[in-house]
Amino acid sequence: MFKVLVIGYVWPEPNSSAAGYQMLAILRAYKKQGWRVTFVTPANKTEHMVDLAAEGIDSQAILLNDDSFNSYVSAYKPDIVHFDRFMMEEQFGWRIDQCCPDALKVLDTVDLQCLRDARHQAVKANRAMTLADLTSDLAKREIAAIFRCDIALMISAYEIDLLTEMFRISADLLHYLPFMVDLSALAKSTKSFEARQHFMTIGNFRHGPNWDAVLYLQSIWPLIRKQLPDAELHIYGAYPPSKATALHQPKTGFLIKGWAQSAYDVMESARVCLAPLRFGAGLKGKLLDAMMMQTPSVTTAIGAEGMALPGLPWPGHIAENAADIAAAAINLYQNQAAWEVASNHTIMHLQPFDANQLTTQLIEKITCVKQGLAQHRLNNFTGAMLKHHTMSSTKYLSQWIMEKNKS
Repeated sequence: MFKVLVIGYVWPEPNSSAAGYQMLAILRAYKKQGWRVTFVTPANKTEHMVDLAAEGIDSQAILLNDDSFNSYVSAYKPDIVHFDRFMMEEQFGWRIDQCCPDALKVLDTVDLQCLRDARHQAVKANRAMTLADLTSDLAKREIAAIFRCDIALMISAYEIDLLTEMFRISADLLHYLPFMVDLSALAKSTKSFEARQHFMTIGNFRHGPNWDAVLYLQSIWPLIRKQLPDAELHIYGAYPPSKATALHQPKTGFLIKGWAQSAYDVMESARVCLAPLRFGAGLKGKLLDAMMMQTPSVTTAIGAEGMALPGLPWPGHIAENAADIAAAAINLYQNQAAWEVASNHTIMHLQPFDANQLTTQLIEKITCVKQGLAQHRLNNFTGAMLKHHTMSSTKYLSQWIMEKNKS
């Protein structure tokens, strides 16, 4: 039986974000093997965090830049250490190497933050993304963390191609793990066209691409409302700031709903999901929720990236400007035949997210690499080099912070 230590960036909130949903799915996959799983994080507890004890998972708060973690991890002696995002590998990776050098290091990238940031820079400058955007200091940090780990979990096949082709990362270091869905638990049918009304979107307001989409919807919604004066746009998401609630306009049907107890319920009640994402990376949880609830969606190429199966039509429309997004949304809302075709297409795209199959593949990858870990690391000279140099600087910075805190 393996002992797994998961070092989280935040406490898992499966009802607040796609990242929280995926983290809980991974924890359950580890637990399903009979492995002992412990979740630790330096983050503060939150009101929407999952009850890990109810899942049979131990948890503990840890400190940044503190040698107490060394004592803790040396006593725990994990066989596998799972880092939630590259920042946790930067903070704790060198300590794992020092205290538990034989532990398998798994990095869950969640999405490529350097890609998301590069696209954001391009959107802000109203231009195409450049090589300079993509090879930023953030990219250097994130790519270095991938090299230093034994396995990097990648949620998007698009991002795997980017890493192997542009950054020359060996495919042996990467493992494809999209969102994990229990397909057997999905309803065979959901609400009909006639039983649904209004538009919706959902996403944690703290996530930059989601907030940008809300701002973009302010330009799109008047075009829709002009043709559909009785329609409403319901905007859901955890942690809406005051700048978001200030956008609430009942007279125009632009409604900031905030936290949704069940994303599935509000998704199933809507006739169309709007996801006009202008930047981002990874896979989009709101679009997966739409597929699961058989709700047609209107999104951008970036929104659909990594989710649309080759040769299959998108279950709705993909459009790139406000006028086209609005026109597509209006058509789906009014045209029952087009809506039903799109709704039927949602089921076709769900097969790659089968949790049973993905769990089997994940455990096989971990087990295989763990058994041949010495050779696996010999094959990754770049990773060894980065551990030698990069982590030394991170280590000494952390030790400097510790000494500063003492004084």
